[in-house]
Amino acid sequence: MGFKFEIGQSITVAISSEAGEVVGRAEYSASENTYLIRYKAADGRAVESWWNESALSSAA
Repeated sequence: MGFKFEIGQSITVAISSEAGEVVGRAEYSASENTYLIRYKAADGRAVESWWNESALSSAA
């Protein structure tokens, strides 16, 4: 089906509104696409974490 977000694209984590950048992607046959996102957490920490595609949206 393809990826919704591109490497380097700015995104927002829907549940927390934290903004970041796509630095990796993974595609699986039996589950939704996932993305490695680099972002600044609400508490100020620099974070890299994998998120499901449905948990992300394009940054405005």
